[in-house]
Amino acid sequence: MKRLLSIALLAFAIFTVGFGRPALAGDAAKGAKIFSSNCSACHIGGGNVVMAMKTLKSAALEKYGMNSIEAITTQVTKGKNAMPAFGAKLKPEQIEDVATYVLEQSQKDWKG
Repeated sequence: MKRLLSIALLAFAIFTVGFGRPALAGDAAKGAKIFSSNCSACHIGGGNVVMAMKTLKSAALEKYGMNSIEAITTQVTKGKNAMPAFGAKLKPEQIEDVATYVLEQSQKDWKG
């Protein structure tokens, strides 16, 4: 019985760690500064002056499959449609910081 309980607890721990929501990896404070100097001209306040429906608000990020660090990092690095690529301009850590900032702000609806 003890062994069965131990196996069940181990399985639960693996499931929780493996499928739990990942912590944001970058530094949002650094990302805010990078965003301000590189992204805010088009995305001020989480908006989008080029393609109004594709904002950085939580609902839009989810709708367009951009609600993860990986998706935002790829978009910022490689660019897409009207958005230029920043992979040659920013370091990977800076891009991860921006992605962290964007996700954090989207969860706050870009308030605060």
